[in-house]
Amino acid sequence: MASITKQIKELKKRKQEVSLGGGEKAIKKQQAMGKLTARERILKLLDKNSFHEYDMFVKHDARGFGLDNKDLHGDGVIIGTGSISGHTICIYAQDFTVAGGSLGFAHARKITKIMDHALKLRVPLIGINDSGGARIQEGVNALAGYGEIFFRNTLASGVIPQISVILGPCAGGAVYSPALTDFVFTVDKISKMFITGPEVIKTVLNEDISMEELGGARVHCETTGNAHFFAKSEDECFEQIKELVTYIPWNNSKKAETTKSSLPLKKFNINKIVPSDPRTSYDVRNLIKSIVDGSEFFEVQEMWAANIVIGFSRLDGNTVGFVANQPLVLAGVLDVDSSDKAGRFIRYCDAFNIPIITLVDLPGYLPGVDQEHAGVIRHGAKILYAYSEATVPKISVIIRKAYGGGYIAMNSRHLRADFVFAWPGAEIAVMGPEGAANIIFKKEINESENPEETRKQKVEEYKELFANPYVAAAKGHVDSVIEPKETRNFLIHAINVSSEKEVFIPRKKHGIPPF
Repeated sequence: MASITKQIKELKKRKQEVSLGGGEKAIKKQQAMGKLTARERILKLLDKNSFHEYDMFVKHDARGFGLDNKDLHGDGVIIGTGSISGHTICIYAQDFTVAGGSLGFAHARKITKIMDHALKLRVPLIGINDSGGARIQEGVNALAGYGEIFFRNTLASGVIPQISVILGPCAGGAVYSPALTDFVFTVDKISKMFITGPEVIKTVLNEDISMEELGGARVHCETTGNAHFFAKSEDECFEQIKELVTYIPWNNSKKAETTKSSLPLKKFNINKIVPSDPRTSYDVRNLIKSIVDGSEFFEVQEMWAANIVIGFSRLDGNTVGFVANQPLVLAGVLDVDSSDKAGRFIRYCDAFNIPIITLVDLPGYLPGVDQEHAGVIRHGAKILYAYSEATVPKISVIIRKAYGGGYIAMNSRHLRADFVFAWPGAEIAVMGPEGAANIIFKKEINESENPEETRKQKVEEYKELFANPYVAAAKGHVDSVIEPKETRNFLIHAINVSSEKEVFIPRKKHGIPPF
């Protein structure tokens, strides 16, 4: 029997070989593209000395096509456990230096093993994607591997946080795993996601398009909504991930960690942010910062569907999710994309015990043929469904405008909001005062000696009779009309008193959302 010294020497030699992945030449090529190696990425993201690797010596079992005697170290993926800020996570990172990070059956088995661990241990799963796609030489076995991953993504959904990081190509069937996870992080000039590559599009459609134009980070953060975060470098991306996980719980049976409470910064004066003229826009993110602890707001999907703002913050040390109309963009209307964006975020918060605060200021749903044909009815119903289904504390503050279907959709009392507050200048009505007055008082305006003056009078009359918070408050649809400076205290109190609420729903397997 070999001595223990010799055995350890052999082990170290094998580890060294595997740690080089596809070899020094392949690593240099990876670095030349401005990319870190898979192992470097894991070590940068996790706490120092916390990573423990598993299945390091796994080999593929494919035959033929030149693979019989080819030693693909670790089969192109690294898996293991580690920690972020002292909390355990499971992680995998595809190694592009080994066969382009292509997914074979052994490669998929490693990923599914760490996915199973994450679900069993009830800890977050982070997947770093950098792969050319399915390993063609393995045929249906590669496809089977993807199917096993997708199934586990779905099984873990709403149980543990799932985070996808796109740090290279993610092509073909591979894109559906990130699409099934909770948050997708991308890096400019590095991340690429697409079903069919530029070459296929050129062959089939005779169209020239670059990878960046087809499915780069900016495309997915601004246009498709497939990604949630955009970074200029891998290091910035890792810092974003570290910040995100401070706001979310480790699984659906827990709540996010409480931090020390702090007041908003004085430079965000809530009395000066919202203009008195309802036709003048403002940045709702500044309003959020005037309310929350330390004025810190971690926005999600900042670049897509910017007419609605979503993200995480804290009130009195507790994580909350914000959904807010953005008057700076399209007057904060709801449309196809913003409804999708808000609806998904609401469901995430509900699944992971995060109270939802809604700041309302919108004229309604966006009208127009394009929106109707794009399915605004179906998409718009998603936000209605999400709010109605959510059982976490749900609090709304009507800041200015809340008209028509938009008023109902933005967490109204009728969708079972726990508390609805309104500022004194809030206008709550079927439609805007000017449009309503033009319809209701059309005859009087037209027959007047001074139609324009009469129209102005009728607009004010409509506001006095209908478009103010006191009418809704009189009917119990608004719980309190509050001063802006009282907003933070009312929200903190509302969350505290509704934190242990019980909601009774009909027994069912699951509902049927308007997908």
